[in-house]
Amino acid sequence: MTKLIFEQSTSGRINKAQFLPAEIPLDDIPDVFLRKTSPMLPEVSEMQAVRHFTRLSQLNFSIDTHFYPLGSCTMKHNPRICNEAALYDGFSGRHPSAPDSTGQGLLSCLFDLQEILKDISGMNEVSLAPMAGAQGEFTGIAMIRAYHDARNDDAREEILVPDAAHGTNPATAVMCGYKVREIPTLDNGDVDIDALAAVVGPRTAGLMLTNPSTLGVFERQIREIATLVHDAGGLLYYDGANMNAILGKVKPGEMGFDVIHLNLHKTFSTPHGGGGPGAGPVGVSERLIPFLPVPRIVESSGQFTVLDKKDCPQSIGRLSCFMGNAGILLRAWIYARLLGRDGMKRVADFATLNANYLKAKLEQAGFEMAYKNRRATHEFILTLKKEKAETGVTAMDFAKRLLDKGYHAPTTYFPLLVPECFLIEPTETESLEELDGFIGAMQEISKEAAEQPDLVKSAPHNLPIRRLDDVRAARQLDVVWKNDLGDSKK
Repeated sequence: MTKLIFEQSTSGRINKAQFLPAEIPLDDIPDVFLRKTSPMLPEVSEMQAVRHFTRLSQLNFSIDTHFYPLGSCTMKHNPRICNEAALYDGFSGRHPSAPDSTGQGLLSCLFDLQEILKDISGMNEVSLAPMAGAQGEFTGIAMIRAYHDARNDDAREEILVPDAAHGTNPATAVMCGYKVREIPTLDNGDVDIDALAAVVGPRTAGLMLTNPSTLGVFERQIREIATLVHDAGGLLYYDGANMNAILGKVKPGEMGFDVIHLNLHKTFSTPHGGGGPGAGPVGVSERLIPFLPVPRIVESSGQFTVLDKKDCPQSIGRLSCFMGNAGILLRAWIYARLLGRDGMKRVADFATLNANYLKAKLEQAGFEMAYKNRRATHEFILTLKKEKAETGVTAMDFAKRLLDKGYHAPTTYFPLLVPECFLIEPTETESLEELDGFIGAMQEISKEAAEQPDLVKSAPHNLPIRRLDDVRAARQLDVVWKNDLGDSKK
């Protein structure tokens, strides 16, 4: 077990190389800002500190170290050249409050990203303002509300959401003041058109849909769905979480969607997770352009300017202090430019090829697919209900045992429609050898479940932390370290 860095502390051991030179004057700092006691810091050498944090980093499962087939989250490689270029001084050194005239290079890149996202989404205009996918989702529904409010269409109080939708969809609708009406899906994975037709009407503000859906299948009746909603006066919102399956192939705008948010950390391979900066641009059809959030970049005679609320009086307004996470947006722009139009098509080709290969091989190995007669998109679902019934080993047990074998688990128990659900997305960046290794690990666990079920139920065995009591950890959270004197350090 790796010790806490405080537990490695030895009195008197210091690293003077990291101290401020003594000649730097501190006299100008007012007394009110000066500490009365020394901070409680570990007394370690520089080498101890470096080794400690390096070892901690090596305990993590990450896309840089392991296959990470997390369904619906598209955990794929982040090309290092994108990170390097986004950190050029001309980009990273510019203050966001600087005038447009001093940032024409940056603004031209971001404007180009807007144009690229317009092209691949089939939308009429794009805003880069949302700071994350969840905020992009909120922005989309907020614009739908602003559109109906501008038309004095006050009766539209419902957002329709399929029962296979991401959990954020109904939450977003409620945050924007709407009631949520759930639409069932059929046993084949398609939205139940008859159920939709029975509820869509003058109270319908819009429908939130992911296509391909979270069930890992393409919605085959999307044109009929769009017609139903539009004829009733509602709008269609596209959750862009699964765009990796159709990049460069199909445009949501051509399916009939009115607004889309794009998770750049998924489709465009910017850094993902960890609570860091994100980006969730939104694209809209013609009717929603006036309501786009600001700031937004426009071009005229080769000059780029940033529109604000005064330029767009019907805009839903600002979503943050400035204009989105420029460093993340630049990474996405560089990635898109590296791919080019043909490269984007290859992303979808190999993402779907890898998913269908895994699906076919796992089915041949005896695993049951949730939607047997449907092709995978970029992801697919298998159900471990048979394994649970025969051995008592659950999807969560399989997930924990995969960690022992060097693979991060797929998404488990989502969507809730599928019992003992494993939602698997390999992405386009994994090699054939990696996919075959994952298949082999799944076969090994299946054999273990039949012959040594307790081994699987008690996994993981090879990690620094064994299986936690999740309920106790949530209800009795203790993340405070206390030293020998009883002081605490969070």
